[in-house]
Amino acid sequence: MHIPDGYLGPVTYGGLWAAMVSVWFYASRKIRTSLRIAEIPMIALSAAFSFVIMMFNIPVPGGTTGHATGAILIAILIGPWPAVIAVSIALVIQALMFGDGGITAIGANCFNMAFGGMVSGYGLYRLIAGKRREAQGSEEIQNSKFKIQNSFGARNITGAAIGAYAGINIAALLTALELGIQPLMHTGIDGRPLYSPFPLTVTVPVIMIGHAVFFGVLEAIVTVLVLVYLKKSHPELIRG
Repeated sequence: MHIPDGYLGPVTYGGLWAAMVSVWFYASRKIRTSLRIAEIPMIALSAAFSFVIMMFNIPVPGGTTGHATGAILIAILIGPWPAVIAVSIALVIQALMFGDGGITAIGANCFNMAFGGMVSGYGLYRLIAGKRREAQGSEEIQNSKFKIQNSFGARNITGAAIGAYAGINIAALLTALELGIQPLMHTGIDGRPLYSPFPLTVTVPVIMIGHAVFFGVLEAIVTVLVLVYLKKSHPELIRG
């Protein structure tokens, strides 16, 4: 889903840059008020995990790639707004140091994967799993390991799988729409597209089929396996 440079016009990537700056600002404020100091290193670890899992990408016709993101898993572990920052950090490093995704398209890639798809998938997870009360006192926090083991059950696992599958497909759909509208927005005097040349009739089916059939399933499997492992070994790490 990494969009390279030259595939989005300035109206599209500029608008998504502006949107993500607002999202990053809001997310940073939420982190300062809701994230415990001891949990801050989890943002760096989550960014590293997302970075690694997104490096295993497969080219998809239309100028982009398909891969897992780990965004919903990270949101379940550290919360949705820290997840926005963690996945965004991974995407920025990939663009600046490895050329995986364009620099002008950083805002678009972050909007699709770190925000749009993640928030949608996490919201679906919360809808299915229901709410869990956070531990407050020191004694309650020490006993939270056993409480989470009992409270994080089949509904949570099911919600995580469905949310992960839906989240990555929503991110893919946003990518397909952004690429597909470029021929409608930017054409030369001879009528040829100036940026992405593929219309919606090409980008939507080509990108969505791969994610619906393969990458979404992979995302759901990775999310469930990690959560099942953490529930048994380190349930205190499951925050969301």
